[in-house]
Amino acid sequence: PLPSPRGGGRKKEDLMYTKLCRTLARACMWLGILGLVAVICAVSWQVFGRYVLNNTPTWAESLALLLVLYVTMLGVAVGVRDAGHIGLESFLVLAPDWLRLKMEYLIHALILIFGAAMAWNCAELAGSVWDYRLPTLWISEGWKYVPATVSGVLIVLFSIEHLIALAQGREVEPAWG
Repeated sequence: PLPSPRGGGRKKEDLMYTKLCRTLARACMWLGILGLVAVICAVSWQVFGRYVLNNTPTWAESLALLLVLYVTMLGVAVGVRDAGHIGLESFLVLAPDWLRLKMEYLIHALILIFGAAMAWNCAELAGSVWDYRLPTLWISEGWKYVPATVSGVLIVLFSIEHLIALAQGREVEPAWG
């Protein structure tokens, strides 16, 4: 007999995919923590340079802003995986099961499409400005758009995980669960 679409048997590939997504989410969280520490260090150095050395390091502010982009975009992707994004679940709780399930599929499909569009467009944008340099960091301007591209790809992967879990009648466990 075929497994039912809700709560049927879990394939080994599905378990491996879930493990991969959880590992990616945890790596993003650790990178986010390291990024926040680096932001604190950059801002502290900027304050020290300005008020103690009387010589403001111009690169510190640019680095801090770039790191905030990376930390934020990694956090956004993890928020999608752990269902920490803004949702109107209170309305879905009141809906009948058949409608709630369809709405959850729709929500995750729309998030997947958004992630794909974000990844594609930010990659295009990064490529279009790759030859320009950030004057205070001496790196390509394209590095400002890399985190949104990576986040978009992760959002797609995590949305697929949610769609698989819905089809199997289970929920995605949070990365730190």
